[in-house]
Amino acid sequence: MGTYDALLVVSFGGPEKPDDVMPFLENVVRGRGIPRERLLEVEAHYQRFGGHSPINRQCRDLIAAVEPTVDVPVYWGNRNWHPYLEDTLRQMAADGVRRAAAFVTSAYSSYSSCRQYIDDIALARAAVEGAPEVVKLRHYFDHPGFVAAMVDHTREALESLPAAHRDAARLVFTAHSIPVSMANTAGPAGGAYEAQLRRTAAAVAAGLGGERGWDLVWQSRSGPPHVPWLEPDVCDHLREIDAPAVVLVPIGFVSDHMEVVYDLDVEAADLAKEIGLPLARAATAGTHPRFVAMVGELLAEPEPVPCAASCCPAPPRRHG
Repeated sequence: MGTYDALLVVSFGGPEKPDDVMPFLENVVRGRGIPRERLLEVEAHYQRFGGHSPINRQCRDLIAAVEPTVDVPVYWGNRNWHPYLEDTLRQMAADGVRRAAAFVTSAYSSYSSCRQYIDDIALARAAVEGAPEVVKLRHYFDHPGFVAAMVDHTREALESLPAAHRDAARLVFTAHSIPVSMANTAGPAGGAYEAQLRRTAAAVAAGLGGERGWDLVWQSRSGPPHVPWLEPDVCDHLREIDAPAVVLVPIGFVSDHMEVVYDLDVEAADLAKEIGLPLARAATAGTHPRFVAMVGELLAEPEPVPCAASCCPAPPRRHG
């Protein structure tokens, strides 16, 4: 695996029991000025599902699937909950790891989906004496392994619809909304987040064959009402869509987060039932064999060129 002596899986993190939920959410929104009322609303989403997120279990499953396919030890560190990056890097240093590749469970360019991971890795390294060097692997939004996983899962969702609606069902690709200002500065020249998502959506649709129509919409907005975020929201879109059936395809996520489980499987599903719209939701990439193989393929690639310091800058409110 080249010059790396370990693989570090870096993820968002999530609570695993009811008492974790509010401390976790406070970690996520620190410095962002999110109203307490919004935190209580989101906390209720987690408590509805037993006070835990599926993301940590899915990280464990991914690591278990990846470990037999690579020739280096695999570690796991989260940005917002246990196991924290700092603790994991401390263990890696104790184990003698000197240079690790970081696979981030986020495929796209933007501050929140790329730069913030890079910054948090740097902060964690600065806090650990003898921390290994960490090289973030490249974005993989258009990697054939990711696309193949989403093609298979979308096909399975289509096949779950009533037979009379499958051929004319519309694909509605979803991703986490971000502030328009963040979207405008994503990537080295701006606009990369939305552009990359559209490339992924087009590749998945093409992989299914035919001329099936598709849309890209947004979910999980969490910012103040006066700040413009990417639109349309998935539920608003479903209210207006002219299609006999819909498959929701969460290409913005590589594993289930609470945003996927609640915003799509609860809110969007309830709305579809209310308006009589047949709807199915494609699974995230998860542990699909091609996605698992992709991790090893990225690890074996030439070392990526680091992002420029000006790429995906932090929003002004988050500086300092």
